[in-house]
Amino acid sequence: MAAPRSIAIVAPRYPEGETVGGAETLLRRLAERLAAGGLEVAFLATCARDHFTWANEWPAGRSEVRGVVVHRFPVNADRNVPLFLARQAAIDRGETLSRAEQLEWLRHSVNSDALLEHLRAEGARYDRVLAGPYLFGLVYHAALLHPEKTLLVPCLHDEPFARQPVIREMFEAVRGGLFNSEPELELAARLLGFDPRRGAVVGMGIEEFEADSSAFARRRGLRAPYVFYCGRREAGKGTPLLTDYVRVFRERTGREIELVCAGSGPLDAAPYIRDVGFLSESEKREAMAGAVAFIHPSLLESFGIVLLEAFMAGAPGLVRAGGTVLRRLCERSGGGLWFRHYPDFEAELMLLMDDPALRRRMGAQARAFVRREYGWPAVEARLRRALEEL
Repeated sequence: MAAPRSIAIVAPRYPEGETVGGAETLLRRLAERLAAGGLEVAFLATCARDHFTWANEWPAGRSEVRGVVVHRFPVNADRNVPLFLARQAAIDRGETLSRAEQLEWLRHSVNSDALLEHLRAEGARYDRVLAGPYLFGLVYHAALLHPEKTLLVPCLHDEPFARQPVIREMFEAVRGGLFNSEPELELAARLLGFDPRRGAVVGMGIEEFEADSSAFARRRGLRAPYVFYCGRREAGKGTPLLTDYVRVFRERTGREIELVCAGSGPLDAAPYIRDVGFLSESEKREAMAGAVAFIHPSLLESFGIVLLEAFMAGAPGLVRAGGTVLRRLCERSGGGLWFRHYPDFEAELMLLMDDPALRRRMGAQARAFVRREYGWPAVEARLRRALEEL
């Protein structure tokens, strides 16, 4: 099959130089690499910055960002947000929705009729359309415009939204899918009846870097060892569990350890919890490099970008056993441990605190794994092969 030369990528947002969700970061970086490799890449996104309000803040129109042609279109003004939230809550509770109610959920999710009109009118000039993540109305409607040339980049989680029949229909209609990990592809097969032969595991490249492991603690005045978390602070990411476990660990063991959290969202107030907000890339890497462990307590991940970045920084990972994707990364790399419950957490954190040689060895194994499996040369080869063969 001939290699595609023109690619459209559809996602809810394309922020420039701002913190954004992992799925959109993935799609943005894939777009940048494809463009750098000589392909014509158009990134179709809305004018929204904020994933809570979805207000139109970016100006509509065309721009070029790091070699990628970005087209922004306004979010529909006729969203019925209360209806969307009611349908979403019903799905989350496990209620069975009629097909009409499922379509209402998608219709009043984030959508842009202007973006869809562009894709409808200009679709013939694109050899492939990549669209993700799966659970937005915008992605659903875009995927069904040119299903014969659309590859989903679903960032799929095992959650009630993925079990809706309309989502299965979307997966069945499109040409195929690009997945971030083997467990994600396995989940699509198990949950949605997706034929694995129509999918490829690609992932995202992690830039190689060096980081001073003492710089962050010195700059921030940290005297006790610390564990590090980076990302959204919310129940879905497991941060309430993390703060609770660290509190209990300190009370039970009497060990001095701090929890450093970067990112956004509510956080417990305690003297041993450091909320550092958003960090620059360099300081984030230094924080990772100096941590006893990078703790990623989420169960709902299709990839784990920040865990792989921590691996590149030489930090061992500590993840929940029920998070299949993150646990598999720890298993394959030899760079992390996983806990089923608090007793596991306590024993593993004590081990990492008390055995610096083990910590260094795990960090070295983790870094070598990322360089081998998730360096950009390996990822780009998988991506180009998938674009040609699927």
